[in-house]
Amino acid sequence: MMPEKETFQFQAEARQLLDLMIHSVYSNRDIFLRELVSNASDALDKLRFEALTDEDLAPLAEDLHIHIEVDPGARTLTVSDNGIGMTRAELVDFIGTIARSGTREYLELLRGKGAGSFPEELIGQFGIGFYSSFMVADRVSLVTRRAGEAAAWKWESAGDGNYTLEETSRDAQGTSVTLHLKKDEEDETARDYSDPPVIGEIIRRYSDFVAWPIRMKSVDGSLETLNSMKALWTRPEEEVTGEEYDEFYRHITHDWNKPLRRVLFKAEGGMEFRALLYIPPRAPLELFTRDLFKGIQLYIRRVFIMDDCRELVPEYLRFLRGLVDSEDLPLNISREMLQQNRQVETIKRSIARKVIDSLSAMLKENRAAYLAFWENFGKVLKEGIFSDGKNRARILEVSLFDTTGPDGPVTLDEYLARMPEGQEEIYYITAPSLTVGKNAPHLEAFTEKGYEVIVLSDPVDEIWSPAVEDYKGKKFTSLSRGAVEVPSSAGTSEAGATGEGLEALLEDLGKALSGEVKEVRLSGRLKASPSCLVGEAFDLTPQMEAFLRAAGQEVPRVKRNLEINPSHPLVTKLKGIHDSDPSDPRVPRFARVLFGLATLSEGGGLDDPAAFSREVAELLSEPV
Repeated sequence: MMPEKETFQFQAEARQLLDLMIHSVYSNRDIFLRELVSNASDALDKLRFEALTDEDLAPLAEDLHIHIEVDPGARTLTVSDNGIGMTRAELVDFIGTIARSGTREYLELLRGKGAGSFPEELIGQFGIGFYSSFMVADRVSLVTRRAGEAAAWKWESAGDGNYTLEETSRDAQGTSVTLHLKKDEEDETARDYSDPPVIGEIIRRYSDFVAWPIRMKSVDGSLETLNSMKALWTRPEEEVTGEEYDEFYRHITHDWNKPLRRVLFKAEGGMEFRALLYIPPRAPLELFTRDLFKGIQLYIRRVFIMDDCRELVPEYLRFLRGLVDSEDLPLNISREMLQQNRQVETIKRSIARKVIDSLSAMLKENRAAYLAFWENFGKVLKEGIFSDGKNRARILEVSLFDTTGPDGPVTLDEYLARMPEGQEEIYYITAPSLTVGKNAPHLEAFTEKGYEVIVLSDPVDEIWSPAVEDYKGKKFTSLSRGAVEVPSSAGTSEAGATGEGLEALLEDLGKALSGEVKEVRLSGRLKASPSCLVGEAFDLTPQMEAFLRAAGQEVPRVKRNLEINPSHPLVTKLKGIHDSDPSDPRVPRFARVLFGLATLSEGGGLDDPAAFSREVAELLSEPV
């Protein structure tokens, strides 16, 4: 005769703590099934490992599986396994005590015994996943029988701070958890967990790669295996075909195009994790809408944790798709959120290093593929030039840049290799577009002498370029900021315009434009254009000003210097007018025209374009 049912209280602040976990710990109710399946998977792993050293258990370690049974009529859901099971004492210790992890205790036991091989892949961490069942059930029953023992035990609770324990019977070893599901009459949007298709969808989402088969009866009564168990990243790379990798990419991204490149690696030693990453063939529309874009999935020992784990990937690599599977990462108590620590930073650094290595290889092996990558993701990757100081040099190495040269975009190494004699600096200009940059008047003297100039036309260029001083010993020099000298072919600097006889004109032009520019000066960089605007070395560029204002920042307007070309016919004409009569009213009008032309030539906008057009028309129509 079996002993009578006994009633116990939870040993951990019972009702209050259980209430907290049911209503506050988990944000997604679907997770209860993930946790139950993970517990079942642990139990199967434990039996398999114990069977390796216990011959009596070996026959029991065959056909290990997880079985799910749904009864819509009775509104019950049962998750069963034929794993290690539990004794009565273990039930009281592990189930009756909230937040005591049997998995953790088991690992510590094996370590204490000095076991040469123990199941590091066990999934459980906190010992509380079981209690997530009470989010969807008003009563939970658990029947278990320890492998190698005859006695079975039934645990039952309504989540009210108490539980009962009684001896029962079970045909084989293992554990069955039955949830008596709540009726969510108040919530019309709640999922029906007595609906087999709903259960199948949750299993495929969270537990698709669990190593053991998860079975459930299909509509026709046959057993259906719900999970694929195909964790490609855990298999040796040489055993997996390219088509299988491509198919997996399509599976996790729903992108039916082939990925541009695959990055697969495994980290061992202090911490273990595997990463299977893909570079998509094109940028999605939501790439720059971070809240919408889903990047890297996180798995803990093949169990899905979250869709978009931003903590594991640098922001400038957010175009990556794929997953990271860690042996042990610190999650919050509900295992829904990753906690920041050294392990997370280690994974992030490893991913950055491996991806940059892969990009470098692609650049060397397949220029066409790399150009496609750069067109889609170059703007994003360049964010790393200013955000990732440790990898700045390597990111610069794999970055491509448009230039005034005849070819397409080039690397900095290629730019250095074709620098002519006498050039000791890397010349660049920032501009709102490639066309504007290539035709900027600031470049005229340099391009005339055959010097190639890098044109930076992406908004992100305005952010990183001031922070980078040099590349492999060659200084970055902006042609639109600060004073520059045009080197001669022999490596010496050519003298700019002398300004002889123009001092008074420059002064009067400066007075006429005092509200717009710092000063008016002669230029040695202009050849075909009459004027250009040049900022000081550390001034904000017009593009950066516009960028900050668009972001809602209060930015005062930066006054720059107006440089004029003394050899240009317009300036020669103006000098003649000024020499005849310094007070001629046309002088300030010409000043405004020179300023307007300089603004337009760099792609800027005028405060009053109509007034400028009238000014130009009137000056052109007046007799000389």
